[in-house]
Amino acid sequence: MNTALLVMDVQQAIVDIADDGSGYLPRLRRAIDGARAADIPVIYVVIALRPGFPEVGTRNRPLAAIARAGLFVEGAPGTGIHPEVAPRPGEVVVTKRRASAFSGSDLDVVLRARGIDSLVLTGIATSAVVLSTLCQANDLDFGLTVLPDACLDTDPELHRVLTERLFPQWADVVTVDDWLKAIAPGSAADRPGAHPRELAGEIPQP
Repeated sequence: MNTALLVMDVQQAIVDIADDGSGYLPRLRRAIDGARAADIPVIYVVIALRPGFPEVGTRNRPLAAIARAGLFVEGAPGTGIHPEVAPRPGEVVVTKRRASAFSGSDLDVVLRARGIDSLVLTGIATSAVVLSTLCQANDLDFGLTVLPDACLDTDPELHRVLTERLFPQWADVVTVDDWLKAIAPGSAADRPGAHPRELAGEIPQP
């Protein structure tokens, strides 16, 4: 499979709200650096809305609340990707208008153009962009992996339930460390037909 790492909604204003002091950004940065070292494309996804919020409907409660607070306007400082995990020149940044990375964006076009059929999901919040993107990507038949410690939510219990109970029904859920081991040169990921649990380091490699 051709894989891409999605880094979703890790924007300055969102990090300011959600960061719990647990070392989230360094963990995410390790995943990003590991993907780059393994020649796995890193694709950033951000939510950015036009001035005046013409794309926000009153029946969409989360977006209506965002509009009332004046958040995530295109070009505003808080809308930018957090500098600790900033994209390198040439890395794709996709702009979306809704919760899912696919909604109101050209993400699907970018993925199809590159022949990408497998996604590794990271971002903030677990119960928003990660959940919404996972559901839609599953319906679009992408192979899916979630890195739970590279996802973050303001509700730790909700994060736990999603990553331990719901997400494994649709995706391989593996830690950043296990994923980095799987994509390292000479790992199981280099061998065709490797079992997903082997890729996660749960069963011995031959």
